[in-house]
Amino acid sequence: MATLPGDLIPEILSHLGVNDLLRFRCVSKLWCSLIDDPDFIKLHLSRSRKRNAHFSLVFQVCHLIPVDFNSFFRPPVLNHPFSDEAFCTQVLGSCNGLLALHNGEQDIALWNPLKRKSHMLPFNEIKFPPYFCFLQFIVYGFGHDPISDDYKLVRMVQFDGRDDDSFGSEVKVYSLRTNSWRRIKDFPFYLYKRADGYLQGESGVLANNALHWVVSKKPKSDTRSFVVAFDIGTEEYRVVELPDCLDQGFRMNVKSLDGSLCLIANYCEIHVVDIWMMKEYGVKESWTKLVSFNQSKPFDFVLPLAFSKNGGQVLLNIDDDGIVWYDLRSKSVENAMFRCLFKAQISVESLVPLNDNDAMINRKVMLRKRRMEMVRKNRKKEHQEVQVMEQ
Repeated sequence: MATLPGDLIPEILSHLGVNDLLRFRCVSKLWCSLIDDPDFIKLHLSRSRKRNAHFSLVFQVCHLIPVDFNSFFRPPVLNHPFSDEAFCTQVLGSCNGLLALHNGEQDIALWNPLKRKSHMLPFNEIKFPPYFCFLQFIVYGFGHDPISDDYKLVRMVQFDGRDDDSFGSEVKVYSLRTNSWRRIKDFPFYLYKRADGYLQGESGVLANNALHWVVSKKPKSDTRSFVVAFDIGTEEYRVVELPDCLDQGFRMNVKSLDGSLCLIANYCEIHVVDIWMMKEYGVKESWTKLVSFNQSKPFDFVLPLAFSKNGGQVLLNIDDDGIVWYDLRSKSVENAMFRCLFKAQISVESLVPLNDNDAMINRKVMLRKRRMEMVRKNRKKEHQEVQVMEQ
C-alpha cells in the first residue's frame, strides 16, 4: 500500500464504509489525518450519496432501530443520547449522516450514530407573545447550509389566538457553528392541520438546501393547502409552485426522495395516491408524476423513502405498517420483507464531525443544574411563606 500514489489512496478509501474508515485511522498518523480531513469527509459523503451506498433506515419506536437499506438486516437497537429516557425519542431530521433527536421534553441533541459522537443543544425558552393564549404546534427542521458550512435546526412555534383566524409564531434558528439560538422573522403561514386534528408533517422536509411544510393562509376562512419553503442559507420563506394538473379533493404531504422534493397527493375517497417529483428544483414545469397506485382501503399516508440501486424501484413507507418496493416499470408493489410500526428516516453513513460535547454527559449536568435550581426556588418560596406567617 505504501507504493501507491498519494492521490490514489483517498480515492480508494472514499468508497469504504464509515466503520472501516474509523478502524483504518489506526493504521498511521498519515491515514488518521487523511480520514479526518474536511475535504476527504466531503468527498466520502458525496460518493456515498451518488452511489446510493452506505444508507440505512432508522425506524422510530420508543427506541431507534437501524435497518440496512440493501439487505434489510436489522442490527441491535441504537444506543443514542436519550436511550435511558422514559419518553420516546423523536427524530426531528436527518442530514449528511447526522440525526437531530428530541427526548419528548425540552432536550435536543445532534448525533452521528456511526462515530458515536453527540452534541447537546443549549436550552431555549419559548416566549408567549401578547394577545395569543394557546400553544398550538411546535415543529422542527434540520439541514445544512453549504455556503457557510453550518448545520442549522429551525424551531417553529405556532400560537392560536382567541378568534378563529388569529395566530402568531415564534421562529428560532440554532447554529452548530456558533452553538447558539437566535430569533428570525415570524412565519406568516398557518401550519396545515388535517380534519382529524393531526398536523400534516411534523418536521420540515429537507430538499435542495431548504425545509418544506404544508401550510394554509388562515386556520378557518382560507384552508386551501400549499407548500412553503424555508431557505436554510438566506433564512427566507417562499411559496413552492405546484403542478397545474392536480385534481381536487386530495390530502397533501411532502417528502424528499434522492434529494428532490416530492409531493404526495392522497385521494382518500377513491383510495388512490399519486407521488410527484420536482426534478429541477424551483421549476414548476419539472414536476413529474413518479408513482400512482390504489388499493381496496384508504391510505393514512404513503411516503417515498429511496430509490433502489438500479433506480427501477422506489421504497415506500405505507400506513405505519409496511415497507414496500414499487416497481416503476411494471407499476406493481412487492413487500420488502420488513414491516414497521412507525415512520422511517433515511440516513447515510458519514464522517461529519460534531463539536466535542458528549450529550449523554452534558444532559446529566443539565439535569443536575435544573434540580438545584428547583430546590433553590422551593427553599426561597418556603422562606417567603414563613415570613408571611410570622407577620
